[in-house]
Order: sequence, then structure tokens, then C-alpha cells
Amino acid sequence: MQTSVVTTNGRITVPAKLRRKLKMKPGTKLVVIEQEGGFVVKPLNKKYFESLAGILPAKGKASRALLKDRRTER
Repeated sequence: MQTSVVTTNGRITVPAKLRRKLKMKPGTKLVVIEQEGGFVVKPLNKKYFESLAGILPAKGKASRALLKDRRTER
């Protein structure tokens, strides 16, 4: 378990060991997700966005719209 302190500006430092493990570089964007009695911080990377795939009930409307646009462009 790693610990960090919240500054007076509300900032926290991600410990170096975790930054290296998660391949976080300066400028890495993070998402803060509120959960029961606390929060989770995750890097916004390809893996995070892939985990969101399919959670919205699109029923193929977006795919059909993209295909229609492609046909129109040709």
C-alpha cells in the first residue's frame, strides 16, 4: 500500500513506484471515480477506454451513421 498527502490546494502526488508500474508520464490524464466512502484514480489510457466499450445501449445507430457518412463521402 502506498500513501500520499492532500496539499492545501487539493493536490496529491502519485508515488513514483506506482507511476512507473502504470507507465504514467508527466501530462498523463487521470479519471477520478467516486465510490462508496472514497474514490478511485485511474489513468485515461487505451485500456481504460476499451473497458467502457459496449456499456451504452446504442443498438448500432452510431455504426450505421458512420457507415452512411462514409458512403456519402465516396
